[in-house]
Amino acid sequence: MAHSAVRPTTEIRATPRGHRHTQLSERQARLAWLLLLPTIVVLAFIAVYPLGRTLYDSFTNARLGGTRPTHAVGLRNYQDLLHDSLFRHSVWVSVKFAVITVIFEFILGTLIALVVNSNFKGRGLMRAAMLVPWAIITVVSTQMWKWMYNDVYGVVDDLLVRRLHILNHNVAWVAQPNTSLGAICAVDIWKTTPFVALLLLAGLQTIPADVYEAARIDGAGPFRRFFSITLPLLRPAILVTLIFRTLDALRVFDAFFVMFGARADTQTMAIYDQQNIVAFSNIGYGAAVSVAIFVIIGVFVVAYVTLLKVDQA
Repeated sequence: MAHSAVRPTTEIRATPRGHRHTQLSERQARLAWLLLLPTIVVLAFIAVYPLGRTLYDSFTNARLGGTRPTHAVGLRNYQDLLHDSLFRHSVWVSVKFAVITVIFEFILGTLIALVVNSNFKGRGLMRAAMLVPWAIITVVSTQMWKWMYNDVYGVVDDLLVRRLHILNHNVAWVAQPNTSLGAICAVDIWKTTPFVALLLLAGLQTIPADVYEAARIDGAGPFRRFFSITLPLLRPAILVTLIFRTLDALRVFDAFFVMFGARADTQTMAIYDQQNIVAFSNIGYGAAVSVAIFVIIGVFVVAYVTLLKVDQA
């Protein structure tokens, strides 16, 4: 009877490829966290700690240079905030200012970005010139516009009344409550539209030219290309632009303070907060105002991210 030959088997022990990949990923993740650690420490020092301190102070009766001891008051500051008509008015002023300026700046910035993104002679000079208003310091540009709005010697009334005859009499643009918000909105739109155009221009330059060429071959017109190609591919840049501008508009301080001071009818949330902390030395209540501003801005950011869904792929 023939015996079948039995071949010895050699057991090969090898590390699975998936396991090696997992180990490599873990080492890369540890290295990434190690490299990010200094940035995280600095960020925690300059951002997280002040935010936590502000949140803590909002539950106390802390005062700047006060002699009475500081103790916890619970939600009293926030309860007072809900019944504070001056704070509600400052919120309304800030939101109106943000909505008006962001809408106009986005529309004008988009038009400017589309123009300077096209090929024409002198495009480089045009791109540099459009940044001049944005490069001027806000305090300087606001004071310049304040002089221009003056109802006695300002160039705005001189242009509208004496030269173009659009108005019958001079208007105190800054002093009158019904024109003051529009006046400061015009200043912000003039100054910040170039920044919006710059951000959108950077987004436009990432769109491949062959996509537009294929659309032209298929017979798509300019409006069809804009709404079907430009806007969808520009969505990430639009999201960043709207968030940046809304953040700045809702916490605006310098332009309003230079133009109007601490007037009650034009008081923004930031000015109202500054008045409580600096002028009235009420740190606890001012901290509650700061937290409320943070929450309001967060609501706008969440709304933008939700409405303008951007694919991460």
